[in-house]
Amino acid sequence: QVQLVESGGGSVQAGGSLRLSCAASGRTFDNYAMGWFRQAPGKEREFVAAISTGSSRTGYADSAKGRFTISRDNARNTVALQMNSLKPDDTAVYYCAARRAYTSSTYFREANTYDYWGQGTQVTVSS
Repeated sequence: QVQLVESGGGSVQAGGSLRLSCAASGRTFDNYAMGWFRQAPGKEREFVAAISTGSSRTGYADSAKGRFTISRDNARNTVALQMNSLKPDDTAVYYCAARRAYTSSTYFREANTYDYWGQGTQVTVSS
């Protein structure tokens, strides 16, 4: 089992920044690829960003490219999502997710491939 706890959400004006953090416990963190997803009211959960176990590869949704940065610290068992130039469309509950990875250079975009999820943290961007 892997337990994930997100933090760092909040309310911000358009153009502002937030940094989300996800703390993992329970298993060897650096064996798990990590991802961030979000779900807005009335919409399906969507991919935001992902990172491989050794941080060698990252992937972003088109909506996040150039504004968001995913990173991880395997020594601290954490993964972060730095979000800059936030827009009202970024308003959603943001979820951290983990899945076992057997290569160090793979990340995953599909939500249904992840095994563990956090409880989510609310991000609200006002115009």
